[in-house]
Amino acid sequence: MKKILLTCSLLLSSILLTSCASTQLEQNDNAQTCSNGAVRLTTDFATARMDECRLVATNEYLITLVPENTPINSSPWYAFKIQADQDTDITITMKVSGDEHRYPPKISFDGKEWQLQKYTLQGDRLIIKLTASKQSVIIAAQEVINNQYYVDWAKKLTAKNQITHSLLGNSTQGRPIYKIEHRNKNANEWLVILGRQHPPEITGALALFPFVETLLSTSKLSQDYLEKHNVLVIPNINPDGVYAGNWRNNANGLDLNRDWNNFSQIETTLINNYLQQLVKQGQKIKFAVDFHSTKHDVFYTMPVDYGVEESYFVRHWLGDLDRQMPNFNVVIKPGNNPDLGVSKQYFSDTFGVHAITYEMGDNTDRNEIKRIAFNSANLLMANMLSDIDHNKE
Repeated sequence: MKKILLTCSLLLSSILLTSCASTQLEQNDNAQTCSNGAVRLTTDFATARMDECRLVATNEYLITLVPENTPINSSPWYAFKIQADQDTDITITMKVSGDEHRYPPKISFDGKEWQLQKYTLQGDRLIIKLTASKQSVIIAAQEVINNQYYVDWAKKLTAKNQITHSLLGNSTQGRPIYKIEHRNKNANEWLVILGRQHPPEITGALALFPFVETLLSTSKLSQDYLEKHNVLVIPNINPDGVYAGNWRNNANGLDLNRDWNNFSQIETTLINNYLQQLVKQGQKIKFAVDFHSTKHDVFYTMPVDYGVEESYFVRHWLGDLDRQMPNFNVVIKPGNNPDLGVSKQYFSDTFGVHAITYEMGDNTDRNEIKRIAFNSANLLMANMLSDIDHNKE
């Protein structure tokens, strides 16, 4: 694990969110403070999490990361703010309860621009040394994208004609789950885009934003595409988990991307009900993309012999992406897991169409994520508009 963290950290340049995010962080109703009186580590903003924190020596802190429940996918999330009455050198040691570190720490002074924070690994402990000051800084596992960010981003999109942003329903804890739509009265085929089932999977969100922006742009290709297709985007399915800084699950401690067969959770039920309603109205679900993150870039697809319509469509689309981006290794992993309850299986089994899980690596260069999203969105539109027979290889 040490080798992975140290190697991947070199790939992450400064970057990241610069668009519509407010520098005012949403408050956390369950904020913690870990302090020696002059230096304060706090979780007073939404998405923040440091679980167990204690002062172990003068200006030395130990944070133990604890999942919301077990067993759980290994995605130890953390985010906290540091501030001091005067410049003070401090040491923060982080360990993970029953697990290992996945995310190299990032630092931000404003919640918008992020850089990799220097750290060392000693066994299972990640150690950060820095100078705390009157200017607060945020340390986080990944860039912080809170629930409000999605609302602000959607407002920019809906400034364009025919794009709407509206309430789909409310989460387990009553937080709004929004949908973004582009409807054309002359079209009945729908592209469905999902995101943020798993709260820490930030690179999936960083891919979703430019992917959707490309689809809904004013380019000639986009306009031709939107004449013939409708688009439904539900970018933030798990707002409770995002708010709480959960590793994986929703407020009930369940993995939403294992609930697309049972629909025991309100979040997946809302989406299924809405899609079924569209079908009853004579609409057709044509394709779906579900954005996630993992340790490397990969596209999880349905097998070509599974029986969905246009069985070679995804292979044609991603093959075009591979040819257009020779320096990006397009990894395709087909799979059929009817009992797993993942979204791509749901779309294929319910609507008889292809769907993919679009995974970006945790440490993939952020500008590269944008380039991949831009190219993949354009090539998706081109393939959906083309006269190519997608039932043949």
